[in-house]
Amino acid sequence: MKEHNDELDCSGMNCPLPILKTKMKIDTMDNGDVLRVIATDPGACNDMPAWTSRVGHELVESCEEGDKFVFYIRKGE
Repeated sequence: MKEHNDELDCSGMNCPLPILKTKMKIDTMDNGDVLRVIATDPGACNDMPAWTSRVGHELVESCEEGDKFVFYIRKGE
């Protein structure tokens, strides 16, 4: 597990909820903080990298843990 400042569990949510919840959570964090996002929707594997790159955040790492997809996102400026 990577070091992170906060965590968001989006298990059971389908697109676009994981992205919307991630945006709302990361907006409350400081620049440079890392958010760990857990999702079960396979669509998140494409959506998260596209969204982070479009809005200026950094996808530090993504991996699978069992039936869950885990993303570490560093908040950009």
